[in-house]
Amino acid sequence: MEIRPTTDEDLDAFLNTVHAAFGRFPETPVEGGGLWWSALETDRCLLALTADGRPVGTAAAHSFELTLPGETLVPASGVTAVGVLPSHRRQGVLSAMMRHQLTELRDRGEFLSVLLASEAPIYGRFGYGPATYTARLTVPRHESALAVPRARGAADAPSTGSDNGSVEVLRRAECGEILEEVYDRYRRAQPGALSRPHRWWALRAGQPPISPAPRHVAVHRDAAGVPDGYASYSIESGTLTVDETIAGDDAAFTALVRFALGHDLVSQVVFQHVPPDHPLRWQLADRRAGEVSGDMDWLWVRLLDVPRALTARGWFTDGELVLDVEDPFLGEHGRYLLTVRDGKADCVPTDREPGLSLDVRDLGSVYLGGTAPSTLVRAGHIRAHHPGAATLADALFRAERSPHCLHWF
Repeated sequence: MEIRPTTDEDLDAFLNTVHAAFGRFPETPVEGGGLWWSALETDRCLLALTADGRPVGTAAAHSFELTLPGETLVPASGVTAVGVLPSHRRQGVLSAMMRHQLTELRDRGEFLSVLLASEAPIYGRFGYGPATYTARLTVPRHESALAVPRARGAADAPSTGSDNGSVEVLRRAECGEILEEVYDRYRRAQPGALSRPHRWWALRAGQPPISPAPRHVAVHRDAAGVPDGYASYSIESGTLTVDETIAGDDAAFTALVRFALGHDLVSQVVFQHVPPDHPLRWQLADRRAGEVSGDMDWLWVRLLDVPRALTARGWFTDGELVLDVEDPFLGEHGRYLLTVRDGKADCVPTDREPGLSLDVRDLGSVYLGGTAPSTLVRAGHIRAHHPGAATLADALFRAERSPHCLHWF
């Protein structure tokens, strides 16, 4: 079997193979673009070919920036379009492609790789661990009243639309630049967020609000008239569905929530991609009115260079911990002394006794601060070698805010 990068001439073969792997057919091009594959980078796509040259597998990677705790922006490869024809599964094709790709990413000098897993059991064996999580919140409109904020007192509580800002409804085609600018400001401060390169917006390659699918957009402007948030939404059969809500602060987010919940002629409002610990449910007068569903993992993280990855992110607790890290897929093992002082980390090889022993997939899960190491200790995945090691790890790996990723790729 041969695994090689694609060329422009390989595009049809690549698309036909990956669609066949998922039992689908390529979409018909529409006016205004919007095909997901238009954002693929040809030199970062791989084809797996049989000895007689027939394509049987695909994999690709996007060039993104990932925001780490401490608002650090680093390059990260977004692995996508991974598929093997049903006729060639369980024959080592996928493992060979993933090993080839990880080696290629390292050769490019990259130390982090991320993906969205179509099936949860697949990618752990290649060293990826779930690192951000998302859920759907459904609120019946007749139970959608928001509570009075107790911290400020009832007299000072803002009423609908009185946050000194404003909300304007625009069509998607009218506000592309606004969406791009607001999202870019948001993702730079949100741990776990990925960049949306300009070409994605220009090609309209992705899911709403990037795609050309018809959407209304509620744009929030601050007191000075500067856009600082938006909610992309559609209405069908009495349900208002918010694809994503982006806001620079809680006041803008709450204003957009009030707008959605106050919309006439709908029976319920569905908020997609709500972080697990978001305060929205607490803002409802009836906390039980918000029904959580679709609770699932989203962004998976894979460390390719443990010391570089650990020294790249910001830290919020001083401490010292020895990590014994196994990488079964690549056949590697390392023991590292992690020392954190004043928000910066030093990570060097050591022969000291470990505090924690863990698989590289578990290190990926805790890396952004969205999964507590102690949770994986209790689950039997991470071994704590002495009392207090898990508690220290929890303190060290926490982030300034929960990581969250909205971007689909």
